[in-house]
Amino acid sequence: MKANRQETKKLKIDKNTMRRLLDYIFIPYKKRFILVLISIVVSALAGVGGSLFLRILIDDFIIPLSRETNPSFLPLLKALGIMASIYALGVVATFLYNRLMITIAQSALRNIRDDMFAHMQHLSIRFFDTNAHGDLMSLYTNDTDTLRQMVTQSIPNIFASSLTVIAIFFAMLFTSWALTVVVIFSLVGMLWISSKIARRSGKYFMDQQKSLAKTNGFIEEMIHGQKVVKVFTYEKEAEKSFDKLNEELFNNANRANRFANILMPIMGNISYIQYVFVAIAGGMLAISGWGGILTLGAIATFLQLSRTINRPINQMAQQLNAVVMAMAGAKRIFALLDQKPEVDDGHVTLVNATYDENGALKETEERTNLWAWKDSQKTGDEVYTKLDGYVQFFNVDFGYNEDELVLKDVSLYARPTHKIALVGATGAGKTTITNLINRFYDLDDGKIRYDGININKIKKDALRRSLGVVLQDVNLFTGTVMDNIRYGRLDATDQEVIEAAKLANADSFIRLLPQGYESELAGDGSSLSQGQRQLISIARAIVANPPVLILDEATSSIDTRTEAIVQKGMDALMEGRTVFVIAHRLSTIKNADVIMVLEQGQIIERGTHEQLMDKKGQYQKLYTGVFELD
Repeated sequence: MKANRQETKKLKIDKNTMRRLLDYIFIPYKKRFILVLISIVVSALAGVGGSLFLRILIDDFIIPLSRETNPSFLPLLKALGIMASIYALGVVATFLYNRLMITIAQSALRNIRDDMFAHMQHLSIRFFDTNAHGDLMSLYTNDTDTLRQMVTQSIPNIFASSLTVIAIFFAMLFTSWALTVVVIFSLVGMLWISSKIARRSGKYFMDQQKSLAKTNGFIEEMIHGQKVVKVFTYEKEAEKSFDKLNEELFNNANRANRFANILMPIMGNISYIQYVFVAIAGGMLAISGWGGILTLGAIATFLQLSRTINRPINQMAQQLNAVVMAMAGAKRIFALLDQKPEVDDGHVTLVNATYDENGALKETEERTNLWAWKDSQKTGDEVYTKLDGYVQFFNVDFGYNEDELVLKDVSLYARPTHKIALVGATGAGKTTITNLINRFYDLDDGKIRYDGININKIKKDALRRSLGVVLQDVNLFTGTVMDNIRYGRLDATDQEVIEAAKLANADSFIRLLPQGYESELAGDGSSLSQGQRQLISIARAIVANPPVLILDEATSSIDTRTEAIVQKGMDALMEGRTVFVIAHRLSTIKNADVIMVLEQGQIIERGTHEQLMDKKGQYQKLYTGVFELD
């Protein structure tokens, strides 16, 4: 019982969440909301006015006509026309505010999705590494859909129902204060019951949203990894895991909707009982004369009002569940928006540069293929440093978790135009080194300098524009082959894209595609072979033309014959650039200027291929196959 009471207390609508929602829904659309409120008022008054007109219709027209021998129905028809006009006005007003709310809702959701996506671009890689992609996708689909239902249905219905209840209440008081007292007692009971049920269902609606996100995340993973599932005959285990998640979703959804679905029948039955009590009380008051004179028209009007007042109360009770579910979705959305963006306190930027008549570097608007670091000092002076690609690590410590270091006291340097190869077993820390150069993660201790500048002082977008990266896992995007290569540099011309593809030896197979460079790719380029996808990825890095390259298993997915062809293009690409190469095929790095062997986060050997082979240490064992890298 104590737990239930605590849950009930927790399930109040979060005021902060509601306030932030109103900033999206109300603030930008004040004028439309004023028109909505006017329409809601007109709709509510029209409904009540029609019910009140029933009294006039009965007492002033129908009953007098029943007593006449030769009645004239023209006045009655005019009265019916007035009554129809009142209801027609209410219909137009209802249509108008519903139409406006749909526009407001879609505009607000567009802004929320825009803000979520824009904010997500500024989050760190760590955030994406620690959150399921399917769970994040659920924010854009399921959670925003609950907001759509709340804005288009719940909010206008609650406003309209509230105004209708107020208008009906005063109309009932005007008709008979005694019968109004009878209705108030039944309404208090209805509100008490609806609030209890809504609070109970609220917790389960929140659990339902979480379970839905988990289920969607699992489905997304299984679709993405379907080849692995089939290769390892994991189908039955996948079914078991899905059944478990689906069962959890079923239980939470069942509990939430169980309370939500019993609400309307309970409220409906209470309203029928109330109707009977009002009818009996009205008859008794009319006969006794207590509480004022009650005509037949007044009783009929009051019965109509008592039935009408139940409908908006039922609607409000029903919409409470939608509001609670939307609040659960909104909390998840704002939790994403509250994630701290990636820290970027750098002040050094990257600019196109040229030499002036005195041989000093200066900034230029034109692309010159000469880049410089621009440092605006506190004094306002601008200092330019040529981008050479000189990378230095000084006693670097790093761990993805606080209690476990992946790199320990790593020191290294990569001179401009040098090719540095990193080898070692899986988990030794090779990719982590390249992640730190990109500042995907920040150091725990030590320093990294880039052309003598601490990389913490370089703005991250500038730093990353100076680096070309080719990863083992290729990501292609929906669009043409031309667009996917141009992803490396958006202002690249078609000819520059084609030249990059030729250099990567991708041009020949691209021209064999149905539309050549204009062929549409979808599903992460699933219509291409793994090697072809990797060649496009290499061409993307070539068109970016960066001074520093990071090749993380760049040719691991290419067969030996294709690798020999690609290697020529890679050699041309690497010429004159600082290159970090991570490779398991040690034969591809024999010509590296320096080879560094990592083991458990430390550099245990370094030197050229010949020097390391002469040492007969770990590298020699790896190269001759005594130890496997994996």
